[in-house]
Amino acid sequence: MFAILNKEIQSFFSSLTGYLVIGLFLIACGLFLFVFNGSYNILDSGFADLKGFFNIAPWIFIFLIPAISMRTFADEKRMGTLEILLTKPVSLKKLIIGKYLGVLLLIILAIAPTLLYVLTISELGRPAGNFDMGATLGSYLGLLFLGGCYASIGVFASSLSSNQIISFLLGVFLCFLCYFAFEGISETGIFGISSYFLESFGISFHYQSISRGVIDTRDLIYFFSLILLFLKLTEINLSATKNRR
Repeated sequence: MFAILNKEIQSFFSSLTGYLVIGLFLIACGLFLFVFNGSYNILDSGFADLKGFFNIAPWIFIFLIPAISMRTFADEKRMGTLEILLTKPVSLKKLIIGKYLGVLLLIILAIAPTLLYVLTISELGRPAGNFDMGATLGSYLGLLFLGGCYASIGVFASSLSSNQIISFLLGVFLCFLCYFAFEGISETGIFGISSYFLESFGISFHYQSISRGVIDTRDLIYFFSLILLFLKLTEINLSATKNRR
């Protein structure tokens, strides 16, 4: 498993992929938070908090993480190396987890530099250091879980096709569906009193909950369950592919 993880990380940083992912994420966040006028701009908000960052990050991740994960299995299928991997003395579960952790580690490396934003709002506060640290830490934890969910969805999407573009589009669609669709449907009110229950199936509901700075076991169970669900679906799909061959 660690050999697979090491291979994935080397693959990311032996090309421009890893650097582009981290660079594009930081540039996009920086532009929205400090340059573009709007509700996400920290300097225009009048409050020393990172609410704008934690609101825009999930939408950037919807496109960024599928772009990272689209090659995990799609590339192996295209190059015909998946069959070789499946014959190696490593279980299918370890293969999937190794590739998943590779994507997750790259996401963590992309998020890490944004800790400088915490220092920024700390200095902008009046007096300095006057900001909600609990909510900020909770939001970062929620962002890590969000990235973990998107990564598992992206890995699953990559296992469905040998074409990276198709895997990317499937990943974006599934991430959007899991993040916003349940909330969007519940807001229509067509399900009446069941709308709140329906909304709780979406990532957005639990992401916003944990971002308040309160660690609820229900949110943790949801995130871990969703990650395990898509990793299991990846295993089922690859097992079927293996048996067909």
